Amino acid sequence: MPNYATTRDRVETYFDRTATKAWERLTSDAPVSRIRQTVREGRDKMRALMLSRLPEDLRGAQVLDAGCGTGAMTEELAKRGATVVAADISPRLVAIAQDRLPVALRPQVTFHAGDMTDAALGVFDAVLAMDSLIYYGADDIARTLHALGQRADRVVFTVAPRTPLLMAMWHAGKLFPRSDRSPVMIPHGLRDLTLAAGPGLARVGRVARGFYISDCLEYRAEAQP
Repeated sequence: MPNYATTRDRVETYFDRTATKAWERLTSDAPVSRIRQTVREGRDKMRALMLSRLPEDLRGAQVLDAGCGTGAMTEELAKRGATVVAADISPRLVAIAQDRLPVALRPQVTFHAGDMTDAALGVFDAVLAMDSLIYYGADDIARTLHALGQRADRVVFTVAPRTPLLMAMWHAGKLFPRSDRSPVMIPHGLRDLTLAAGPGLARVGRVARGFYISDCLEYRAEAQP
């Protein structure tokens, strides 16, 4: 299985060169296919679920949007009053997020094109990582959670659950030539992730909407023995 750096670089190449336009459209109000519409609706539900783990009033809070994409989560956090660092490995997605952010919210947000685990980003009250860890193996997710957990009270993130449908899609993705593949989601069960990350991990809930199926989990370093 590829290591963290190899997967990160592949994700950057995919989103920064191959899928930027498609991702920009998916995360806008533009018309999309029925399949992509279910993904859009699923992502909206997941974003709301993740935000429900934080107070409505975030004034005075420092939050890292780890894998900010085109900035939907960043905007919602800033609307609640948070000071946000929005980080993504794709400079082109970061540029879209910057352009989309309402002018009134821009003083609250710092954008960063680079690794979301960079310690130079600072210390946070919370980290939200929506669909930015779904391409990594359990050991890499655990290392990422431990790194972020040293600088945040909680990390709320998503993974692809180990369901029959997603497992079938995962195995089917291996049949394509490597040059034609997008980064493949790696499904995980909570037990395997807990074995890798430790007892600070808890499941929040699942969102299943058409072709979007994702589990929301929360990690707290303080729960470690």
